[in-house]
Amino acid sequence: MLKSLYIKNYALIDSLEIDFESGFSVITGETGAGKSIILGALSLILGQRADVKSVKQGESKCIIEGSFDISAYDLKSFCEDRGIEYDTDSCILRREVLSSGKSRAFINDSPVGVNDLKELGSQLIDVHSQHQNLLLNDTRFQMQIVDALAGNKELLSKYKRAYSEYKEAEFRLEELKEYIAKSKEEEDYLRFQFEALQEASLREGEQEELEEELDLLNNSEEIKSNLYKIYNFLSEDDRGIVSALKESLNSANSLIRVFPKSEEMVSRLESAYLDMKDLSAEVERYANDVEFNPERLSEIEGRLDQLYTLQKKHRASSIVELLEVFEELSEKIGKIDLSDQQLEELEKEVDKRYELAEGLADQLTKSRRKIIPNLEKELIAKVAYLGMPNVRFECKITTSNELGVYGKDELLFLFSANKNVPLQPVASIASGGEISRLMLCIKSMIAGATALPTIIFDEIDTGVSGEIADKMGEVMVDFGQKMQVIAITHLPQIASKGKEHYKVYKVDEEDATKTNLTQLTMEQRLDEIARMLSGSTVTEAAIQNAKELLGVK
Repeated sequence: MLKSLYIKNYALIDSLEIDFESGFSVITGETGAGKSIILGALSLILGQRADVKSVKQGESKCIIEGSFDISAYDLKSFCEDRGIEYDTDSCILRREVLSSGKSRAFINDSPVGVNDLKELGSQLIDVHSQHQNLLLNDTRFQMQIVDALAGNKELLSKYKRAYSEYKEAEFRLEELKEYIAKSKEEEDYLRFQFEALQEASLREGEQEELEEELDLLNNSEEIKSNLYKIYNFLSEDDRGIVSALKESLNSANSLIRVFPKSEEMVSRLESAYLDMKDLSAEVERYANDVEFNPERLSEIEGRLDQLYTLQKKHRASSIVELLEVFEELSEKIGKIDLSDQQLEELEKEVDKRYELAEGLADQLTKSRRKIIPNLEKELIAKVAYLGMPNVRFECKITTSNELGVYGKDELLFLFSANKNVPLQPVASIASGGEISRLMLCIKSMIAGATALPTIIFDEIDTGVSGEIADKMGEVMVDFGQKMQVIAITHLPQIASKGKEHYKVYKVDEEDATKTNLTQLTMEQRLDEIARMLSGSTVTEAAIQNAKELLGVK
């Protein structure tokens, strides 16, 4: 249940802190006093969208904080999964909206996302507004009502998971079929490309080696001529560098005896002589090896032409990239070769998942059909008590062979409030007051099934008055025996039945108008209900009537 609500700098509210009690409580106030402001503030800690206009003009931020008694509800896993400190007895939801437009959310002082706040808030409070009455026309909402009364929460959760897995497998099957169809069209071309690359026997580094060898063959005559020229300079019999170094070395050796410093010359000349002698032999070998080979030239040009053609065809700049293309083609052809097997396996998976989902859908149908007669009977009795003695109601269920989000079933609430008027969909026949009474009865029926600690009715009494309003109040009092119920109402018959009574009012100050909420004493309740009965001028008759409604002397 909601234990307390703290609001600061929100809309017309400076600062407000109010405690709430268990059972049935009412909130009243003149039109425009600010009841919607209280609900708007409450909606923020229930995860609704924040609006910068919510921040009181001139303030940097607004704060809304709600404290809840959760002792009867196990929220441990919810908190632990999100790293939130868990208290078995209480939970505090807080929302801060900054004037910059940003907002922050907290659960037990732990920062959380707004979606976490919304998920937890939906488990703590159900705010029923006039707008929610329109949900009664929604077949999805009708299905939710039936499932709640049938206790199908766990079964429906299993079905939705199975249905989602079935649809996912079905989607993958369609994707595979499309891939196979497209691949079959390209298969011949893919295999042609693959075989061409395979036959090319590509080797990394081959192109660079061939290009180097081609350059050598194309310049073989020039290379051979220059190599021989170098050799002659080095090894010519009379004037070659090698011969000159040999003679110089001999001369240096002959000086050692008389000129000791020539030892270093001997060492350096000997090193140069040996080096040039080796170089001469190496150059001669190179010159002899270089030969112009037209057959090899033609072979290299043919191979390079093949490589260049493949690169151009596949928009590659090297053999490395061609090898990558080859791997991609290999993978695609491999998938095509395996596609028939994959298709068969996936078809079996789809059938298996469909059978599982269908089985759960059949269980849902059976559970719904079982509860519908009691639903119709109980709802007719409750609505008849609220001033519609001739009401007829039918929950029409039709089952198809197609699976949907809620199984195989489609629901339609058929309604008639008068004799000789055929049953028609609620949306097309029920008046505002009739829908209000229907919704109140439905909420009372599913109160236990939905396990909501608190329900807030925002003017659910729209379109009713007098004795019917009195009976609606009794229904809400009965509600309050099972859970915390708060009703925002304009009707004194309902307001008088609250265990506690809160009043929303405005105060006009010199520089601003402010909204406040206060808990009324019995004397204040008497005045408020008398005002609701007679208007701005409270009469003695209204006071006496208020005393009768409140049961005081």
